[in-house]
Order: sequence, then structure tokens, then C-alpha cells
Amino acid sequence: MQVCGIDEAGRGALAGPMAVAACVLNAGISGLNDSKKLTPKRRKELFHLITQNSRYLIVYFSNEQIDELGLSECLRRALNLFKLHFSGCELLYDGNQNYGTGVQTMVKADAKVEEVGAASILAKVSRDELMCAWDKIYPNFGYKSHKGYGTKAHLEAIAKYGQNEISRKSFVIKNFQPSLELF
Repeated sequence: MQVCGIDEAGRGALAGPMAVAACVLNAGISGLNDSKKLTPKRRKELFHLITQNSRYLIVYFSNEQIDELGLSECLRRALNLFKLHFSGCELLYDGNQNYGTGVQTMVKADAKVEEVGAASILAKVSRDELMCAWDKIYPNFGYKSHKGYGTKAHLEAIAKYGQNEISRKSFVIKNFQPSLELF
């Protein structure tokens, strides 16, 4: 039975969508790994090899969907969709939570299983490209460099300019919360 690897990108970001990718490789591809362990240049090279040598599906959940449904429900929906789309495969999701879908999980699968590494690359590269496009619309936020994650530069931009249309409004930014003062 073929393995369908699954991973996501943008789960913990403060802005932008979350991309969830599933991938079944048709041929071996050298150099697959957890996308975070690869350079942006190498990820893009592998992205093109993966898209030419696999069956894959990438789904996106907007910041509004994440705010309305929550991350867990978005991931549950993605896993259930992949179960239907790749019904003849053994699905393997990176992590330790399958959100009640019955999909098999493995911690650090993106570094251990080629198909999950491929899904990791598909999710990260496709989401990064979307965030670079948003950078052109919101140049003051620096999305091209931090991709919407909670970096110092991003937090400073939010403090200065406020949230925008791709901000995840349901995410609480601890730096902006009043602290308890003890008397």
C-alpha cells in the first residue's frame, strides 16, 4: 500500500493562511527532509521535483476560517478530505494528534518518512509564496521575511500599524496583554 504523507505550514503564524499538504510519491526523490531543515532555494528545487513526480493535494484555511473554526477543526477537515482523496493509501500525518480521524501519526515524520517530508515542502513553499504576495499588499508588515510568524519585527509592525485583513484575530499575542501587577 502506498504511503500518503501529510504535513502543514503556518499553523502557529499570527497572520495568513495555514497550508495542509498530502503527497504520494510516484518516484524516489533524493534530499527530502523536514522543510525547516532545508534552505529556501533547496525547498523550491525539491518543490518542483515533487510536483512533477507525485500525486498531491494542498488545502488552505484562511485566517478567517482559522478564527471561526479553530486550528483543530481545520486540521480535522483537512485529514478527512485527504482520507477521501487518497482512499487507497496509508495516510501518515506529522505529529501526535489525528483529531479523531483515525489517520496514523508519527512525531517528526517529516524528517523520517519521504512522503511526509515531501508534504512538508509542498505546504511550506506554497504558503511562503502566498505570504510573499501579501507582502506586496502590506509592505510595512514584512511578511516576505517572517511569513506571518510572531517574530520581533512582526510584533513591532502589529504594535505600530494594528491588525490587517490577514491577521488571525483569535490569536492572543501575549506581549500585548496587560500584566498583573502585585502590590
